[in-house]
This record gives sequence, C-alpha cells and structure tokens, in this order.
Amino acid sequence: MEDVFISSGMRSALGDFGGSLKGVKFTELASQVARASIDKGGIEPGAVDHIVFTTTCPTDKDSLFSARVVGMKAGLPEEAAALDVSRACASGLQAIISAGQQLQGGQSQLALAAGAEMFSRAPYAVTTSRWGNPRGNQELEDILEWCYRCPFSLEYMGDTAENLAEKYQYGREEMEEYAVASQERALAAISSGFLAKQIVPVKVAEGKTTRIFEVDEAPRQGITMERLGKLRPAFQEGGKVTAGNSSGVTDGAAAILVGTRDGFDQRGVCPEARVVDWVAVGVPPRIMGHGPVPAITSLLDRTRLTIEEIDYFEINEAFAVVNLHAEKQLGIPRDRHNLYGGGISVGHPPGVTGLRMAINGVQHLKETKGRFAVLSMCLGAGQGLAMLIENVDP
Repeated sequence: MEDVFISSGMRSALGDFGGSLKGVKFTELASQVARASIDKGGIEPGAVDHIVFTTTCPTDKDSLFSARVVGMKAGLPEEAAALDVSRACASGLQAIISAGQQLQGGQSQLALAAGAEMFSRAPYAVTTSRWGNPRGNQELEDILEWCYRCPFSLEYMGDTAENLAEKYQYGREEMEEYAVASQERALAAISSGFLAKQIVPVKVAEGKTTRIFEVDEAPRQGITMERLGKLRPAFQEGGKVTAGNSSGVTDGAAAILVGTRDGFDQRGVCPEARVVDWVAVGVPPRIMGHGPVPAITSLLDRTRLTIEEIDYFEINEAFAVVNLHAEKQLGIPRDRHNLYGGGISVGHPPGVTGLRMAINGVQHLKETKGRFAVLSMCLGAGQGLAMLIENVDP
C-alpha cells in the first residue's frame, strides 16, 4: 500500500447557530472552501479526480448529492468521481480516510476530502403526511433533534456526557476549568493569527450590503469560572454538564487535498503530513465520550508509539468531560492538547470538525517542527476514532 499524504487544508470561519452563515447555501459555502484548498495547493481543479465529501445533516435541496455538486461547483471536471461518506462526529476524518483508500486502491490519483455542516439551515420534517393526514394538527419535527439524540436510548448526547462524568466521578469545577482554558486558547489563536492562516474569507449578506466573514464567531470574551458557575445544568437536574462546558452548535466548511507522494509530485503539490494509521472502535453508547481512550490506545499499540512520543493531541471537545477523561486515562499533558481551542470554544459542526482538527494538527507540526500528532474524537451512538499524522519535514 502506498503512503497517503495531506496538504493545503482550508476552512471557513465557523458561524454561530443562527449567526453569520445562516443565509449562505450549503453547497455554495462548501464549494468556495473546496476551491480555496485546490488553489492553495497550486493546481487547477482538473487535476483532482475524486472528491470525498461528508455531512451529517443535509440542509438544502442540492446537498443530498453534496459530493458531486460541491465538486463540480469547485471546478472539478465532469469526469471526476464523487463519494459521500458519514461517520457521525468523525465524518471529517472519515473523508480523509476514504479518500486515502481510493488512492491506495488505484481508483484515484489525487483526491479532495471536504465537508460542511449548516445546522442553522436545518429543516423541520412532517413524517405523517405522505399517505394522507389524519384529522387534527400535524407535528413538525426538528431535524436537529435527530442529530443530537442517541439513537438507542433517545437521550441527548449531553446526557451521555453526564453518564461518563458519573461513572468516572469527574466534577463540574474541573470541567469548567477545562472550558475556560478552551475559550482562552481559541481567543489567543485568533489574536496570534494562527487560525487566520487556515480560513477562507466568505462574503455574507448584512442587510442590503455584504461583509467579509473570516473570524470564528463562537469564542467568547470574558469567560470565567464565576460566569460558568452561574449556568444551570443543560441536560439533567443537578447535573454537571452545562452549555458552558459543552460544544457549541456552529456552521462551516473545510477541505484538504489527499494524495500519494507520486500523485502530489506529478502535480507539483507539496505534501505536508503523512497519514500514518487510523483506528475506529465501538464503545457503549451511553458513555460515548469514552471513545477516544480505546481508540488512541489501539492506535499507539499498532504504531508502537507512546504518549510521550506524540508532539500534539487534538481531541474533539464534544464535552469537557471527554477531554478530561482522555487526559486522565491516558496521561495526556494539557500543554500538548488542544492548544488552539476546540468544540467548546470554536464549535463542533460534525462534518467539519475532523477536517478542522487535521488542518490544526498539520499547521502545529509545521510551525513547531514536531513529528507526530494524534487526532481523535468520540462519536454519537458509541464509537471512537483516532488518526496519527506525521510531519513530512520536521
């Protein structure tokens, strides 16, 4: 099997729920970001022969065929193939994995892995009307309720975070300490310009005019332990999980080029990181936040590496307890973990998060001359996924 490399990742700024991106069509945003990644690679769109696209919640009419539509709107030729994939919260990483599998199987020479999530545009559904309405009012069902509930217990994902906190006895105060750090790190990454290097400016409507949207909208100034302590539990009476220590609902898009060394070299694209290996595991759905622990453990076992040999960990902040759990169970030091914020601060659009994390990991390794980064997350319905990437030029 040939090695798989990634390069030239770009993303939009992430918009708050009901915020700056609510009026932007799904495929319009995704295709702009996809084209920006291609342009960053210094190639023409015709050089890409396969797009692998992901979303967990199609929200516009043409997003049901999102891979094909986004690819062609980004300039890929009609001859290019298109594949839609989904693996819940790890969908962005799965797009990279599936693109790499196409390359290794000889079905592709150079691919684009991309994803988008536009939860602000999520529709409502009437599920009782196709064959005629019974007498009386009909219920509108919020599609986002489908996205945020466990398909087995019908608990909210936040309830599963409560289950994890209860099982392993994590306290609310330590969750909120982590949440404050996430906000501070995201704001610092904005101020330093770290995040600006990966963001595609997007025009958004503002009244009768337009403006440029290019800064993540969700991070909050002035978040303190005192402010978080005043929030009510979001899911269970007397619980520990609040809106302040949970991931935010956001919109956005991201993309990255995926190729073999020969595929990149023949097209003049500079590979930035090698996808060394990846692991997906199942865990009990009621404690889905446990997922990163066995996934990272298995990944390190497969690659014969230790925690100490990993320069950087990016673990999705679905809930602060997920990251606390990974730190404590695996011995991950906080000074090598989510240094640029995460789901709690910048937000967690599932079709984008894995790609955003990969872009962060590549950029961190390049700027710090590190060698290895681990990207990991828990998945709704009870899974964990972890990917190891290696800096091409440490």
